Amino acid sequence: MRQPRARKYKCGLPQPCPEEHLAFRMVSGAANVIGPKICLEDKMLMSSVKDNVGRGLNIALVNGVSGELLEARAFDMWAGDVNDLLKFIRPLHEGTLVFVASYDDPATKMNEETRKLFSELGSRNAKELAFRDSWVFVGAKGVQNKSPFEQHVKNSKHTNKYEGWPEALEMEGCIPRRSMAG
Repeated sequence: MRQPRARKYKCGLPQPCPEEHLAFRMVSGAANVIGPKICLEDKMLMSSVKDNVGRGLNIALVNGVSGELLEARAFDMWAGDVNDLLKFIRPLHEGTLVFVASYDDPATKMNEETRKLFSELGSRNAKELAFRDSWVFVGAKGVQNKSPFEQHVKNSKHTNKYEGWPEALEMEGCIPRRSMAG
């Protein structure tokens, strides 16, 4: 008897993560219809089902050593107050992992400081994020270089998959746990 090949690992990854890594999978929102999802170590941190996602930026803060969820919040970047977002990401501790999934519009309310803070967390694209772009990103406080975990699709009427919106992004991978001494 052959083994069925469809074995799935944490968060539906095609293979298990190495020791001392956290498995994750995230999906940005699709247009303004399907909410984003953030899964870490087989736990759904944010999703429509959990009813903790919203238009704008959906952000889960995770302890980079233990992999535990610290806080998850959605920030409306179209009609919301950017100061709520700044209060959320300014005081992060060294080693905190930051999972970000866009939904609908991630950027209208973004200001210089917001873009700079995301860049300091390792984002390459935060500086050019624009109205209705799709964006998924995992960064960390105290990283020295750009995060390998980032995808960005520009909102463009030539390439948009939905009327007025780019396609949803999906990203998965294995994040090394931060060491205590780090």
